[in-house]
Amino acid sequence: MLIVTSNEIPGHRIDAVFGEVMGLTVRSRDIGSQMLAGFRSLGGGELPEMTRALYESRQEVMARMVSEAQQRGANAIVAMRFDTSEMGTNWTEVCAYGTAVYVLPLGEGEPGATGQSIYLTKQPQQGVGQPAPPQPAPPVQPQMGAQQPGQSQPFPGQSQY
Repeated sequence: MLIVTSNEIPGHRIDAVFGEVMGLTVRSRDIGSQMLAGFRSLGGGELPEMTRALYESRQEVMARMVSEAQQRGANAIVAMRFDTSEMGTNWTEVCAYGTAVYVLPLGEGEPGATGQSIYLTKQPQQGVGQPAPPQPAPPVQPQMGAQQPGQSQPFPGQSQY
């Protein structure tokens, strides 16, 4: 599923809008982690216990948002955002939300087509709602200074993380 913070996806046409989708969690802070983080905060720097808790919360709400979008028939989410707030002294709410849409990649010769969308249109078509099988990334010509020898390169448009 494509997830972007922009209102559009380059090289794709939004064919259907299914509305807002979200994932939500409310977490209480572990008293031990909270005390340890309190002591660490005296010296400054990162609080790994709190970072880990926030990272896990964000992954959880993203998965819930994606699940809701898939249930509606979407294959992408646009205008995705995160929101967090404190609830009382020990609770934190984390929310991911966006607009569930169905997008179609633009083919060669269509205005707005990108290298990635052209590549996607040349792949065997899948039925609606079926995930595409993993495809090898197309050969990519390295750009001057863009990559060090021996580094792997992610598929265009996808994060390496």
